[in-house]
Amino acid sequence: MLHELLLSLLGYTGDLVVDEREHQLSVGLSPEASISDQCTFKLASDVSFIESSERDIIEKTIRLGFYYRELDRFATKSRNLSWIRFGNESPMKNQSVYRRAIANGLVEVLSVYRSAVLHMEQKLLSDPLPILATVTQSLNKFFVLLPPMYELILEIERDGISGGKLLNLLHKRCHCGVPELQTCIQRLLWHGHQVMYNQLASWMVYGILHDQYGEFFICEQEGNSARDSSSNTNMAERLARMSVNDGSLSDWHLGFHISLDMLPEYIPMHIAESILFAGKAIRVLRNPSSAFRSVDARHKKLMGDELLPQSEADKIESMLINLKDSSEFHKRSFEGAVDSIRAIAASHLWQLVVVRADLNGHLKAIKDYFLLAKGDFFQTFLEESRQLMRLPPRLSTAEADLMVPFRLAVTKTISDEDKYFSRVTLRMPAIGTNIKSSKVDVSKPKYADTDSGLSSDTSLETSLDGWDGIALEYSVDWPLQLFFTQEVLSRYCRIFQYLLRLKRTQLELEKSWESVMQQDHSIFSERHIERVNGSLSQQRRQCFRPMWRVREHMAFLIRNLQFYIQVDVIESQWNVLQTHIEESRDFAELVEFHQEYLSALISQSFLDIGSVSRILDGIMKLCLQFCWKMENQETDASTNELERITEEFNKKSNSLYTILRSSRLAGSQRAPFLRRFLLRLNFNSYFEQTAQGVMNVIRPSPAIPPLQ
Repeated sequence: MLHELLLSLLGYTGDLVVDEREHQLSVGLSPEASISDQCTFKLASDVSFIESSERDIIEKTIRLGFYYRELDRFATKSRNLSWIRFGNESPMKNQSVYRRAIANGLVEVLSVYRSAVLHMEQKLLSDPLPILATVTQSLNKFFVLLPPMYELILEIERDGISGGKLLNLLHKRCHCGVPELQTCIQRLLWHGHQVMYNQLASWMVYGILHDQYGEFFICEQEGNSARDSSSNTNMAERLARMSVNDGSLSDWHLGFHISLDMLPEYIPMHIAESILFAGKAIRVLRNPSSAFRSVDARHKKLMGDELLPQSEADKIESMLINLKDSSEFHKRSFEGAVDSIRAIAASHLWQLVVVRADLNGHLKAIKDYFLLAKGDFFQTFLEESRQLMRLPPRLSTAEADLMVPFRLAVTKTISDEDKYFSRVTLRMPAIGTNIKSSKVDVSKPKYADTDSGLSSDTSLETSLDGWDGIALEYSVDWPLQLFFTQEVLSRYCRIFQYLLRLKRTQLELEKSWESVMQQDHSIFSERHIERVNGSLSQQRRQCFRPMWRVREHMAFLIRNLQFYIQVDVIESQWNVLQTHIEESRDFAELVEFHQEYLSALISQSFLDIGSVSRILDGIMKLCLQFCWKMENQETDASTNELERITEEFNKKSNSLYTILRSSRLAGSQRAPFLRRFLLRLNFNSYFEQTAQGVMNVIRPSPAIPPLQ
């Protein structure tokens, strides 16, 4: 009976100890059978020579045999690799590297249990009068270990837990008050961490994601859902246009992400992001573009080390080996090692992008052309294209038409030494959508029925809105696409379109003054030569004086706004960015600084405030309309239109001043330079008094006397 009892402790039933589940199935348990959720080992009902007290002890003891058998079945099933030999691919869905590692740990624990049973058997055989208490005393500590281990594998099997979820479950179970049980679960967790460290080494040393069952918290981007595929379609097309054969670029932007389901709770999110960044950086460094390699080879001073020296890769690997060899998982050591590896990857990526790819030169070129730092070039371009832009753009040839003044401006202002200008391309995209933009209704709908003569101005308003679509494109090569993403270039293009409209408005205000003055002098000369009475000239000049005053108000606002953006915003933020570039040696920090730089440009230029940007667009449009009307001052209808434009400009400029001096903007990051801008506008309190008057009193606008 004792031998049958010992066999039952190792999971083998017989006549004394029976398995109720096997009797119900009438056949033996298959290896793929699920784990039973309750103990099925019982003493045979026909055994009558055992006392009830002994029966209770035996039934309690044989439960260990049931736990052992279920744990052993789980370990055997998890470690079964026979499907590889037969080439059966279907079981891959049920496979788990992490479960296999946990099963290896279970085998170690069960081997200790088997040794205890063997030692107990030897003790019973050597005792002339074996007693049942010897069995219970020898296996006493396993009553604490095996039941929780059984509950653990039951939860794993029932919920299909694997990967990072399994590590998370084991980490939670480690926090218990039983030292022996804590030691066992820590051993299982150690085995699971071995797999994780191997995956980390593959990812952070070689840039290879080795995760055939989808259990690592770094995973490849998959467009399984329609939402993911639709959101990434445009970006994928843009990346494909920028570099058709460059897989590392798409990997950097779209290839990998963090799976929150597989991220253990004891690994913080910022550490997971560092691991993701380090692996992507290593992939970039180990797989440079073929075009970049050929260019780099021509520069002998850059021919020293590889992009990632082997010594640095060995250093990363040694850090992970030290973590792997530790018997316990220490969070602080793990985070420190990850931060060190991330710093190494970021430093070499910084060296690649900033030094070898000449990032600062490209930033300076983008500042010159997208932020209008080359003022002479754009001044010449706008002057050469001024007559063209007074007509509505033709849908089919607008871009080709612009290329003529563009090339003239290049010939006059751009030297052959500018090696970056060849990357700049002038575009005129989506003219039809720009013509139908919301900016058309700034003035036209409200006043469409005030004067029948305004119907002829539709082409003028269309041309003003149509030419606002002028854009620039900048061609970047590998690895600068890691820094100048399509989103970054689109934000630069948005700022460029805003600045170009502003500069065009300033130019038109200056040219209108020049045109009117030439016209006035020519009339004065003609009448002086003909010796006609000068009273008509004096009367005409008296009629134009209110318009000149309005034009000066417009020019004053536009000049100060342009000075504020170009000097207080762009130049100051550029100096801040240059300081960061000189001090930083981390690519990720550099990207963050550049994002802050772009955000500051947009916010301090008010492009992120819809109400302010709409008012500014309306003001610039009114200024252009005013210039065109003032140069063609012939009829009373034009005079009425000038009065309407003047009234609209006063309203919008007062609204602009009121919004900019509001408390909401006073406490934002715009505050320091915004106060300077407001001080320039309101240096003699004119804007403040006018804005208060508009808010408190409805005053009739001064009428412009009609021309005689």
